[in-house]
Amino acid sequence: MDVDADVNPRAAPAAGPPPPAVAARRRLPAVAGLLTACHPGATLAVVALVTAMAAAGGQDTAGCARVAGAVLAGQLSVGWSNDAVDAARDAATGRRGKPVVAGAVGVGAVRLAAVTALALCVPLSLACGLLAGTVHLAGVAAGWAYNLRLKATAMTWLPYAAGFAALPAFVSLGLPGRAWPPWWIVVAAALLGVGAHLADVLPDIGDDLATGVRGWPQRLGPARARLLLPVPLVAATALLVFAGPGAVGAAGAAASVVATALAAGGALLGRRRPGLPFLAAVLVAAVDVALLLGRGAALA
Repeated sequence: MDVDADVNPRAAPAAGPPPPAVAARRRLPAVAGLLTACHPGATLAVVALVTAMAAAGGQDTAGCARVAGAVLAGQLSVGWSNDAVDAARDAATGRRGKPVVAGAVGVGAVRLAAVTALALCVPLSLACGLLAGTVHLAGVAAGWAYNLRLKATAMTWLPYAAGFAALPAFVSLGLPGRAWPPWWIVVAAALLGVGAHLADVLPDIGDDLATGVRGWPQRLGPARARLLLPVPLVAATALLVFAGPGAVGAAGAAASVVATALAAGGALLGRRRPGLPFLAAVLVAAVDVALLLGRGAALA
């Protein structure tokens, strides 16, 4: 006699939604992949450095929180849009370290996250003041322009320079009095952006050339890009040490020596350890922000 499926204890249970705990566990890898796709190291470094500039300039706690929120949203939008735009190119070169290529998160989710972060960036930026917010949004737009169009041109340095130059202006214009920062701070920030661009692209020049990306560093080639990398970083430090008002002092001289050693060391050792130039760029930027902490009045 046949046993009906309704009473067969070994019959497969009816399909249905997984329990909440199981569904949550399934979402965790996607959330982790999304967080990784935002370039978290660079994002957190920029947020921390700009928030420190705001504090050095005299911004209160609420103001620093507004600055941090706006910069975080802007950096997230640029980082996520970069991975979304580059997804096909990254897959073609087998870059399994990219979450989209590894299958940790879908390109549609990354694209949606980028647009959502950009939408949040607008009110968060304008909450710091109309002019300050507009300047910050212009810097974020430069990052998007790099991702969408300029990445494969000889002008790749320009959006990095513009994006970084916008940050001290964003901080200064959001302070009471809303004055523009001194020219030497803006130029130093732009030079830091150029150095960060060289350091960021340097490890991937071979893969970029294989997929037809011919930006400025790719046209230079890895050897010349690595040798050029210390120049804008050290020039930025020199401006912050020597162009500002007052005597240089021992701290300024020491900062100049440390920044030069970090930048040169990252460039020289980057041939064997590709991640070192970018780390050196972040550390030099930290040195420069330390200089600004000692001259916080220059932003006000």
